Amino acid sequence: MYKTDRSVCMMKEKANLKDRIIEESLKLFSVKGYTSTSTMDIIEAVGASKGGFYNHFKSKEQLFREMLSAARKIWRERNLYQLDEEPRPLLKIQKLLENYRDRYLADSKNFPGGCIFVNLAVELSDQAPGLAKEVSTGFTRLGRMIKRLLDDEKKAGGLGKNVNTEDVSNMIFSGLLGACVLYTSDKSKKRLNSTITSLISYLHSIDSKGRV
Repeated sequence: MYKTDRSVCMMKEKANLKDRIIEESLKLFSVKGYTSTSTMDIIEAVGASKGGFYNHFKSKEQLFREMLSAARKIWRERNLYQLDEEPRPLLKIQKLLENYRDRYLADSKNFPGGCIFVNLAVELSDQAPGLAKEVSTGFTRLGRMIKRLLDDEKKAGGLGKNVNTEDVSNMIFSGLLGACVLYTSDKSKKRLNSTITSLISYLHSIDSKGRV
């Protein structure tokens, strides 16, 4: 029984170490970037050994991909929060914008350097195009989600026939990225709130039902 309990504890410690490495790498990549963060930076931040690191990750690139998966999970938890409770597609977009401002960009615990996806996409576009492409897949999915919600709203009669959902989607998407870049550079909550409020006001202006 004692040996079994000890084995279980050791397995939990290994799992916890892996999680801690991913958590610390997420923070460091967010602040310093991928190329400027060494494996030793991560090992020292976690308080682990080289052996402990390489027991879980064959390379820094493997860690990057697992970190990216963890970051996407956090993104979904923060930004898609309570979207299903909204009765209209346009309200879901408004909730997404509010979540992005209040729950995602404000998350300095996980992302002290701002939106890790934007930061990494810019950094890696020239230095590691393959990794940059993996980061950018999330942008594509976000753009498609916004476009799909706008199309659903238009089919339900919530948008006028003259509203081009492709143009509106691009504007909202660009506004979100712009808000992210500005907030990363100056951490101004006032400017962030102003940007998101402007996007929501635009949604109000195209709502033919007038209930957003």
